Amino acid sequence: MESVLQNPSVQRVSAKLKELGVKGEVHVLSDSARTAQEAADALGILVGQVASSIVFKLDDESPLLVITSGRHRVDTKLVAEKLGVAKLHRVDADYVKEKSGFSIGGVSPVGWVSPATILIDEALNDYEVVWAAAGHPHSVYPTTFAELLECTGAKPMVVGD
Repeated sequence: MESVLQNPSVQRVSAKLKELGVKGEVHVLSDSARTAQEAADALGILVGQVASSIVFKLDDESPLLVITSGRHRVDTKLVAEKLGVAKLHRVDADYVKEKSGFSIGGVSPVGWVSPATILIDEALNDYEVVWAAAGHPHSVYPTTFAELLECTGAKPMVVGD
């Protein structure tokens, strides 16, 4: 699993976390954390403590990152309405990789290769510690709602129920 820490995406996230003053260290999981439930099971935490990075595309083709609690799905109609756009567009793996620099399953909220509009699920504030992907399906790091807000410049929002 040492090779996960050598992965260029994980190293980019680690460097960004250090630059931002984040105290939490990147943890390597023996099992994949491609889904919120897999991450929660691997960490022995509630699924709601998983800060999932979900990528959409806005009408102008720019990326929208929604950092959501693993306890629910993003309500795309609700989010589109709150953003004042017609709809959130689904994206494929190539779009995610091009805009974020990460493969699906390891999309971190920090260390993106291009700018994005970022929203954070207010439900994550219900937990003292949340866990976010660190650039690879086997890597995560502990953080807090407040720290994610500060590190990403995200706009807090109710994004689902």
